[in-house]
Amino acid sequence: MRVPLTSLLGTDPLPASADVVVIGAGIVGTFTAWFLAKRGVKVAVVEKGLVGCEQSSRNWGWVRQQNRDARELPIATESLRLWEQFEAESGETTGFRRSGLLYFSNDEAEIARWARWCDFARTAGVKTEVFGSSEAKKRGGATGRQWKGGVFAPTDGTADPGLAATAVARAVRKLGGTVHQNCAARGIETMGGRVSGVVTERGTIRTPVAVLSGGAWASTFCRQLGIRFPQATIRASVAAVSLPSGTLPDALHTKDVTITRRGENLYTLAISGLGRFDPTWQKARFARDFLPMFSSRWRSLSLGTLEGMRSGHESMARWALDQPTPMERMRVLDPTPDEQTIAETRRRAAALCPAIATAQSAGSWAGYIDMTPDGVPVIGESAKLPGFLMAAGLSGHGFGIGPGVGHLAADLVTGATPIVDPLPYTHGRFEQSVWGKVADF
Repeated sequence: MRVPLTSLLGTDPLPASADVVVIGAGIVGTFTAWFLAKRGVKVAVVEKGLVGCEQSSRNWGWVRQQNRDARELPIATESLRLWEQFEAESGETTGFRRSGLLYFSNDEAEIARWARWCDFARTAGVKTEVFGSSEAKKRGGATGRQWKGGVFAPTDGTADPGLAATAVARAVRKLGGTVHQNCAARGIETMGGRVSGVVTERGTIRTPVAVLSGGAWASTFCRQLGIRFPQATIRASVAAVSLPSGTLPDALHTKDVTITRRGENLYTLAISGLGRFDPTWQKARFARDFLPMFSSRWRSLSLGTLEGMRSGHESMARWALDQPTPMERMRVLDPTPDEQTIAETRRRAAALCPAIATAQSAGSWAGYIDMTPDGVPVIGESAKLPGFLMAAGLSGHGFGIGPGVGHLAADLVTGATPIVDPLPYTHGRFEQSVWGKVADF
């Protein structure tokens, strides 16, 4: 595994029963478990590989409100508060800091779009600062360019993807929850038409509630249950360089490249939206659903390889619960970085910030970003299977809003007043395809 990640030591004995079983130990799954455990719920988290080992450790680490979809802004705002709350209450370190996010542009239309979003955001109490060329000159000293303007989001920030999910998992254990690594969930058992257990490779945990936070694997898992969940993944690549902290802004975005400090002396480099489209049968199955999204993004996507087919996360296969599954054959979804993208990313970053031109390379990695057709996650109970909740399809935003998603999922499980309105995140909007036809499973 190329990505830097702090490991969670050990795995817990599998319980015979639990009030709730969370499937998937990324940032969403671990936060869901933490908020449940805080309320005295007996919770078990099962993970086919290692805690936080897939997209939760491979992202930029941005925790932002800036430029969020209006449907996600409330949960993004709550998540910022919850990142701080978690560290204060748990004593664990996620690397979260309100460093502020800095955006530069020489495209007047882009600056105008950002300014319109900022006008909207102020009505929701979000603080952002739009600035012109003179302020850009002051703020952009680390770059080798002049800028027409930009935006600074002072209350937004970053957390460390290599620390966060593991820290939350440790906090779950402190509250009496259990975390089971290398323990794939194979399926769901039912009784009377609702969830009665989660079948894992090590045995069955009796439970009335299962929460699926399976990231890129969620749709394949849902298919085993006859639940239609349109999902597609894009393989995105990230480069990293070693530089002393303070050399560059903690979080800097331009159209050409995005730079983020990760830990003390590591900066990650990425190109927003650029990725490889690895063909799979699942993508073919949901092609109609994703046609509007991909038709608007075709310039930033390139045809990939058959790695997606081999990985198994978008499989159309069905499996027996007493036999090994694709999840057990692919414990850690660790896709190959696209070398062409990595080279272009480093070239752009060096052209933007002179310090990067002479910086030591610290490696590269890739991850599969899972998306829904409208770019908004599903958080809530399936109408087809009572007791089965989904917290998936985070569409590249999951790390930053992970605490809010986990809190909302815990609210829905326990019947508490939801932290935000859950209506925009219901699974029902995907029961039919965008063409109004119910697809087969």
